[in-house]
Amino acid sequence: MVDKKRLLERLYKIGGIKFGTFTLKSGATSPVYIDLRQIVSYPDLLRDIATAMWAQVASINKDLICGVPYTALPIATCMSLEHNMPMLLVRKEQKDYGTKKMVEGVFDKGQTCLVVEDVITSGGSVLTTCELLTTTGVAVKDIVVFIDRCQGGNENIVNKGYHLHAVMTLPEVLELLPRQVELNDEERAAIASFT
Repeated sequence: MVDKKRLLERLYKIGGIKFGTFTLKSGATSPVYIDLRQIVSYPDLLRDIATAMWAQVASINKDLICGVPYTALPIATCMSLEHNMPMLLVRKEQKDYGTKKMVEGVFDKGQTCLVVEDVITSGGSVLTTCELLTTTGVAVKDIVVFIDRCQGGNENIVNKGYHLHAVMTLPEVLELLPRQVELNDEERAAIASFT
């Protein structure tokens, strides 16, 4: 059983949840920023987040795993090592030397790949990864994410025929977090303005 409250408390304490004014990759402005890049410096938290995400998809059919570059790569690597699941790497940009491949790793056409993402807002990055994988003949059906910001990403993913599995949603984070940590007035105001 995943202790979501404890994961959020630990994430907040390392600066993985921030309050202020932030511009997201989607272009939207938000008073809350989820920054999972911090977890690479905290192996126990990285492992626990990967475990929580794996629990969401443990029973689905999958042959391979692929993390969306770059933040989800360490999470996918944890899952790969823990469950002996072969991993693929998708490049953000094509190299002009070597094999020039956009998808690295060993796979057979028709194998099913689980896509791993840290946080979803619009779903643009994860959909790009899914498209690159499918052009190689790999099947993508499921995507797992730690936090769904509930800002259109799930709908965009479903519209493309994929299934999204989230450990938590941003509204859930904003409900649970104040119970776990002592927030200052500015942080509480940021939460109130968002909900």
